[in-house]
Amino acid sequence: MKKPIIIGENKFKYKKDAVTYYRAILNSYQFGESLTDEDYHKLFDLLEYGHFFCDEVDADDNSDFPIVPEDVNEVNAVPLTIEDIKVSKVQFNTKCFELFYSDKTSQYISYLMILNQKRFTPDEFFNKACRSSIHNDIRAVKQQFFDENSVKGQVRYQESNILSTWAELVIDHRQPNTFSMIVDRFKELNKIDVNTIEYTTDSHNHVVFQDASLAKAFVAYHKEKARLRLVRKEYNSSRSGMGRVKKTTKDLAIK
Repeated sequence: MKKPIIIGENKFKYKKDAVTYYRAILNSYQFGESLTDEDYHKLFDLLEYGHFFCDEVDADDNSDFPIVPEDVNEVNAVPLTIEDIKVSKVQFNTKCFELFYSDKTSQYISYLMILNQKRFTPDEFFNKACRSSIHNDIRAVKQQFFDENSVKGQVRYQESNILSTWAELVIDHRQPNTFSMIVDRFKELNKIDVNTIEYTTDSHNHVVFQDASLAKAFVAYHKEKARLRLVRKEYNSSRSGMGRVKKTTKDLAIK
């Protein structure tokens, strides 16, 4: 039996019912009007639903951990918040929800695109929760490197003397212990059946393990196995010299 679509406190038997529901909200407003508090929370529920199931780019094998909103502008940037949701006019005189952020930027969202997103497999959900588990460790490694090496917000990272900003660099797992390999080995060693794992979302809407002990175990295993570097986001060339696991002086360590 097909599972219903649950968005916030609403349960929809079919996707078309959810589409009709959010279309009705959109069409109940004139251009430029802000949503009521009740409808604001309904849209926020939809955003959380979309984030939980979203088809993110799996950044491994070489460029892990896409930058999250709190990382976009600079070191120690204040996380963005949604201050308002309005109904705006887009091409062909049609309506669209528009999010207005605390940094005075805005973004259009499509309820149809959110509801039509790909659904993750159990393995993909497990991978996302593993990433969420080590998010703070990865950010701390990057933060420490900038604290120790930045000059006016730029650093020369390990692979080059090119001065780079926080937003231009990402954390990379050295081969062969890529993030995907670490996750697969963790599942094998712990005899994990991904079909039985339950998930929830944290305060930042990241998919996380419902069992906190599982997250803790993965954090410890990742800390033991990972060999990390900072690289520029566009740096996708082969690094065969990093194929060894042996620790080097250039590796970044999780404290």
